[in-house]
Amino acid sequence: MYYIKETDKPSKIAEWLHIVKLENDMIMLPITKTSLDEKTAYKLAIKTKTILDKTNSKKLVLSKQVKQQENYVNYLYSYNYEIVNGRWLFQMLLFDVLEYVIKKLKIKEEEIKIGVLVNDISELAIYAIEKLVMKYKYVKIVTNHIDRFKNIEEKISEEQGIFINVGNNKRKILSKTNIILNLDFPTELINRYTINSTATIINFKGNVKIKNKRFNGLNINDYEIDWKTNPHLEQFEAKDVYEATQYKNQPIEETLRRIKRDNVTIQYLKGIKTKI
Repeated sequence: MYYIKETDKPSKIAEWLHIVKLENDMIMLPITKTSLDEKTAYKLAIKTKTILDKTNSKKLVLSKQVKQQENYVNYLYSYNYEIVNGRWLFQMLLFDVLEYVIKKLKIKEEEIKIGVLVNDISELAIYAIEKLVMKYKYVKIVTNHIDRFKNIEEKISEEQGIFINVGNNKRKILSKTNIILNLDFPTELINRYTINSTATIINFKGNVKIKNKRFNGLNINDYEIDWKTNPHLEQFEAKDVYEATQYKNQPIEETLRRIKRDNVTIQYLKGIKTKI
């Protein structure tokens, strides 16, 4: 795994010649502009690839400034590099995020009404649904694949004695929920539903835009964590650095224990125009 960041005060020669340096696990780019033109981005990407080809490494963590260089980042993606973006960790922090929202918005326990948007029956989705329906009274599962969730319904009902409300009525099922946990619905799909205009939506897998002009709730697409041992705290996002250190194939319970042990907490949640 390698980190990529901008060089501190690069020389004019380094900029003109597009000199990319490698120091230990850090690749440094001679960047001073807020946005690189395509030609410069290509030259820097090629030189980055030349360095990485010698290492057999495919995982990259980008600094805050480098992440803004769209042309350069697109070239890295075209070379099939895995760019850590904190999305996996966001999903692992689902329960922390939910508790954070409830606390920040001062939602009373009896007023919590949760909608879970999910189509992919992943291990995490099943785990999250089981825990949510056991803890909260009002939880509705929204999916286009109701038949796929029948076995999960039966399993939880048999083991826990809890009924799961699974449906797909686009006009009604999300009209009363005030917290929507969007596990994997893209923009096009979520906008087919009638959503409570004051709801808080947390999009765990990717950015989503709510097109309904009457919606004035919170649409959360990003976040940051507090992690005191982050070795690159200033130039890199802590969520990216922490995710890059994790083993994604371990059991969910072990991952959650590790996150708690490392004292990882939510610093903020960020919407298009709002941060809480």
